[in-house]
Amino acid sequence: MRRIRTDQSERGVVAPITAFLMVFLLGMAAFAVDVGSMYSEHAQLQNGADAAAIAIAQYCSNQPAGTCSADQTAYAAQFANGNTLDSHGQAIVATVTGSTVDVTVQAQDPSASNHFSLVFARALGIQTADIRASAQAKWGPLSSGGAFPLAISDSCYNLSSASQSAEVQKISYKPGGTCTGPSGTQIPGGWGWLAQSSPCYASTQLGSNNIGSDPGNNPPFLCQDVLQGWEDTILSGGDVKVTFPVFDDATNQGKNGTFHIIGYATFKIWGWKFGNGSPYEFRNKTSDPNMTSSLACAGGQDRCVIGQFVKYQTIDSAGSGGGTDLGTENIGLSK
Repeated sequence: MRRIRTDQSERGVVAPITAFLMVFLLGMAAFAVDVGSMYSEHAQLQNGADAAAIAIAQYCSNQPAGTCSADQTAYAAQFANGNTLDSHGQAIVATVTGSTVDVTVQAQDPSASNHFSLVFARALGIQTADIRASAQAKWGPLSSGGAFPLAISDSCYNLSSASQSAEVQKISYKPGGTCTGPSGTQIPGGWGWLAQSSPCYASTQLGSNNIGSDPGNNPPFLCQDVLQGWEDTILSGGDVKVTFPVFDDATNQGKNGTFHIIGYATFKIWGWKFGNGSPYEFRNKTSDPNMTSSLACAGGQDRCVIGQFVKYQTIDSAGSGGGTDLGTENIGLSK
């Protein structure tokens, strides 16, 4: 039997190769484990920064203009901690400027001097990582929106900036009109209905002559389900709050009519009469709950909506900035 001879010069080669591979494997482990942990930590911090920015914007928007403290770091801290799995998030700064709040949070590992402590990367001499996340939120009157296709004259708006709600009122279009402004609450041939971008929905924005009229005395197209939903909500004890565009002028007539939108106001609806029979009329008679003779709108050709303007906040549902402050504000993340 022939023996296999080995080269004695190759002895000891395995050890350095193994050492090299160990460094490589540790590096890969550091990348896979530590980088994955860092990514997860940043995602948690981002949630905290976003939540803090929205919460501070909501809080400040409810304060009188210019009275919200510029430094909201302490308030932001609870959201930075509350949105991390280890409760080790720290708010570095939360600053309010005008109607904007900027929030920055970082990982807070007490054993790592307010940094994120690494595990496998320690073998490579990397002990910690500085992980931060930032968010900005703004608040202000809406500049655009979309909802039930009805516009309301600014002469009907009566919400005091110092109160949460106005008196209950009837906004009537037929017969005659209530709270009539210089150009009236209706366009000849129509009574406030808007051209719809989809069934029972109108997209609107601030400005002149860009919101068309839908003429006629008939109720909006395919609004049965929406109105039935309003009715069901009220009968179950809930509130129906609808944000309407508010106009200060109307031009032309019929289908060629347009509205000049100056802002958006939210109306808590008590009852309505947009046509005859359910669901086009609801709690519009004197005998209905909370109705009076001055609020009733029961004639065959009567057209009205009954309710009160209320303060209201939306979150990321429409554009903000530029509109007249009518008690409805949008709060949203801007970066």
